[in-house]
Amino acid sequence: MKYMLIMRSNDQAVEDYENLDFTEVIAAMGAYNESLIKAGVLLGGEGLSDAKEGFVVDFDSTPPVITDGPYGETKELFNGFWIIQASSPEEAAEWAKRCPLGPGSKLEVRRVNELEDFPQDNEWIQKEAGWRAEAEGRLSAANPAE
Repeated sequence: MKYMLIMRSNDQAVEDYENLDFTEVIAAMGAYNESLIKAGVLLGGEGLSDAKEGFVVDFDSTPPVITDGPYGETKELFNGFWIIQASSPEEAAEWAKRCPLGPGSKLEVRRVNELEDFPQDNEWIQKEAGWRAEAEGRLSAANPAE
């Protein structure tokens, strides 16, 4: 099963992060990522740029309204994610607890739906399977050494 670990932090945690030694932060995250890689569970993950560089598309109206970041009053910001392969929710939780985050930060852990979770006779699920196979083929062709 795939799980997404979604890093969220409140405004105070973001401010505290800005006062930390960046080299130490990178070393702690690097060690965590390395442990995920060595265990063979890391499928992907990325950190995100500052919310000031982003925007929100709000679908409460037609046409949707775009608001540039930062987004005014925030309770939590989505700062990055990992996608891991785990055998159970308990294993995913164990990996999440090892993440080097501090007060004001949380990891939301959500199972990632697989194509097998949907009706296999659905036209769009079948198309999705084909699109994924095509994308994998392009990636394999672009990275023949892997």
